[in-house]
Amino acid sequence: MTRNSYNNDLLFKIIDIDDNIAYLKGIDVRLYADSELDDLELFEENIPSASKEDREDINKLQSMLNLDRSEYFYLPGKILHLDGDKDYLERCISFYKEMHLEAYGINIKEKEMPEEIEKYLETYKPDIVIITGHDSFKKGAKDKQKNSNYQNSSNFAEAIKAARNYEKSQDKLIIIAGACQSNYEELIKAGSNFASSPKRINIHALDPAIIASLVALSPKNKEIDLLSLIEKTHYGSAGMGGIITSGTMYVGYPR
Repeated sequence: MTRNSYNNDLLFKIIDIDDNIAYLKGIDVRLYADSELDDLELFEENIPSASKEDREDINKLQSMLNLDRSEYFYLPGKILHLDGDKDYLERCISFYKEMHLEAYGINIKEKEMPEEIEKYLETYKPDIVIITGHDSFKKGAKDKQKNSNYQNSSNFAEAIKAARNYEKSQDKLIIIAGACQSNYEELIKAGSNFASSPKRINIHALDPAIIASLVALSPKNKEIDLLSLIEKTHYGSAGMGGIITSGTMYVGYPR
């Protein structure tokens, strides 16, 4: 489905209907929305499957990395992915598997992340942790710097702080946080290496996973080209930003 009042810009699936209101979830973007039924239009064209689109991302990243597996062996960083949305989490975990990465996914409500994250960090001892799910800038709010004006930015920020209490070094634990329209500046201040959303736009379901995969597959103690990394996401620097960060992968020889 698409919404006529938004110029049919995004694709949604209906997850519930109450009276004359349809509750929607983005097909590719991490977005919940609602709409009057009269405003919806059935999208009749063929929708590219998520697996096909994700395969294009995987092929692009793998060709860019161009790892020499004939003589060297590689030990990528370990990923822990906390996600408030089960469907997007499963999509990201499939993405990591195709990228040959060790990744663990936890489906957990955003409000529970600050209290629970340290337990999962202790259990899995990751090099990279993703803190994501759903977020939005509240309708009618004006101050984009206040976390209270966002659906879940305060939960994400508190989870980041809890993770930083566990590991203070931004080189030893890479944090990627945020979802659609999140308070980018506050998430970075809280201690995240990468966050959404600098322009308060909606982000693609895979954008945090793309950054995590590239960090996991970049050599340890070698700085990653920040601008090039950000541009590999679906919406570039409008959707994701961050600080200069080193990779987490050990490279060995001989294979």
